[in-house]
Amino acid sequence: MMKISRKRKFWFKIGAIVFAIALLSACAKTEPKVNKEEVTATQQAAETPVKGGNIVVIVPQDIDFLDPHLAVAAGTSEMLFNVFEGLLKPNSKGEVYPAIAESYEISADGLDYTFKLREGVKFHNGAPLTSEDVKYSYDRLAGKDTGKPLSPAFAAVDSIEAKDAKTIVIHLTANNSSFLTSLTTAIIPKGYEDSNKTPIGTGPFKFVEYLPGQKLVLAKFQDYYVKDTPKLDQVEFRIITDAEAALLALKAGEADIYPRIGTEKLEQLDPDYQSVSAPQNLVQLLTFNIAREPFDDILVRQAINYAVDKDEIIEAVAFGKGTKLGSNLSPIFKQYYQEGLENTYSFNVEKAKSLLAEAGFKDGFSTTLSVPSNYQFHVDTAQVIAQQLDKVGIKVKIEPVEWAVWLERIYKGRDYDTTIIGLDGKLNPHDILSKYLSDAKNNFFNYKNTEFDATLNSALTENDLAKRIELYKKAQTILTNDAAALYIMDPNLNVALKKNIAGYTQYPIYVQDLSTVYLTE
Repeated sequence: MMKISRKRKFWFKIGAIVFAIALLSACAKTEPKVNKEEVTATQQAAETPVKGGNIVVIVPQDIDFLDPHLAVAAGTSEMLFNVFEGLLKPNSKGEVYPAIAESYEISADGLDYTFKLREGVKFHNGAPLTSEDVKYSYDRLAGKDTGKPLSPAFAAVDSIEAKDAKTIVIHLTANNSSFLTSLTTAIIPKGYEDSNKTPIGTGPFKFVEYLPGQKLVLAKFQDYYVKDTPKLDQVEFRIITDAEAALLALKAGEADIYPRIGTEKLEQLDPDYQSVSAPQNLVQLLTFNIAREPFDDILVRQAINYAVDKDEIIEAVAFGKGTKLGSNLSPIFKQYYQEGLENTYSFNVEKAKSLLAEAGFKDGFSTTLSVPSNYQFHVDTAQVIAQQLDKVGIKVKIEPVEWAVWLERIYKGRDYDTTIIGLDGKLNPHDILSKYLSDAKNNFFNYKNTEFDATLNSALTENDLAKRIELYKKAQTILTNDAAALYIMDPNLNVALKKNIAGYTQYPIYVQDLSTVYLTE
């Protein structure tokens, strides 16, 4: 089996480049392009590229919403990345660059964002994109008609002004150091109300068909503004929730790309396949429902952190292909990452027993660990953790739940004891850590800490980069000291591909970018 780019590095430059640009009121302008210098996998293949073609990509979860402004599941955004674009777009280094916008300027006080739109951008229905579409989309996200923002990132928007057909100005109520990356959010046609049935965007692929629980089919958008992009004629995201069934589909030739394939399954593939593996800026963690006993007791949460051997999990479940974590930020975020937190709770069974006894649970207790059944990686992790916690008297019942149930009951309803999930990375640390804010709608941990709230909110408005970095590091430390969750690892993203596939690119965010992929002879 051919293995490619096993030690690729992703370096985040958002803070040093994007935020610094914002504070200096710089102007960015680019020509439409597809980051060709970053295309990896088999781009250097000697085979002759094939024009067109269809491929099938395996995904383990169904879509929660086709409407990009309503979708919350990372797996949905993973697919819709190919359909929608914002004023800006992320690349495979975690940077953002102009997409629908051609250039932008930010005022010295950080309150006014002015964008010039790119010529020749069309929606999938053939209509030209104008500033009115941008205003409609971002007003919708800011909740200007309802008073309830669809995205917390747009809550700071005071008003949006369409100055002319190609100029849009966004006015903020306060300086927001993470707002620029929010403008990667999808733009849809003005007044369009069928996004959840027949989505229309400006991306390289257009919507064709969605069959719940089965597949999402996309086709090449012939009028895409980037020349010679995409290469493929059609992409099908095939929803296969069972990992063994997914492997069989790949081996049978029914699928071409299998992202997030288990490391042990890579060894079962023959030489007709290749693979890539790299950190993915994802945090796998065991979360506590802190509003529910006994997890409202910090001693219990700390005891569980001491009782779990993360190194054993990384070796047993990820076959060594994972980076141990101590808080809700991956070291891929090199600039903002607080080193050393991964050693705060070094594996110590006796320490765990002592803390449980101090909390009044000398003989342990019983609990339920709910795990999304479509993620075998999390199911396997749950089994290892259950065995480890048994050694300190905690009896764990593992409850496999369907993905839709996990989203509705656990994520939205907060009805659970503990769960294991992977929280996808974002383009800035605030969007990653903000889910722990006391009033955050996605705070399914039920975590509340006024010092954390104040620290994170201060980082959002801090102009000095060095001070902002320290605030984000402090926020991570608070989470760790509070044992807000059990942070396990950033597991490598393993991707299996047929050998005739080239141009596949890995991102440090949860996306599958098919715009650069092509077939070879």
